Amino acid sequence: QVQLVESGGGLVQAGGSLRLSCVASGSIFSIETMGWYRQAPGKQRELVATITSRGTTNYADSVKGRFTISREYAKNTAYLEMNSLKPEDTAVYFCNLKRGLNYWWGQGTQVTVSS
Repeated sequence: QVQLVESGGGLVQAGGSLRLSCVASGSIFSIETMGWYRQAPGKQRELVATITSRGTTNYADSVKGRFTISREYAKNTAYLEMNSLKPEDTAVYFCNLKRGLNYWWGQGTQVTVSS
């Protein structure tokens, strides 16, 4: 089993920055892809960014150039550095870990960007 715990969300003004963290525990083998997704009220959950075990990253077009995903293997932790935040980035951000056909979700952390 895998457990994911996110932290770092909060309220920030437009143009500000936040860094989200996701700590994975349990049966972790460092071969997984980790990622961040978000869900705004009334909208479907959407991909924000992913990072493979080899460090290959992928970003949604809406966050390219503003967000950076990284991971610290020794701590089984993934980060999402968010800069130049916009009100439309407001959402609950979820950490995701994928291994083969299996995937796990964290409980989510709220990010609110005020205009």
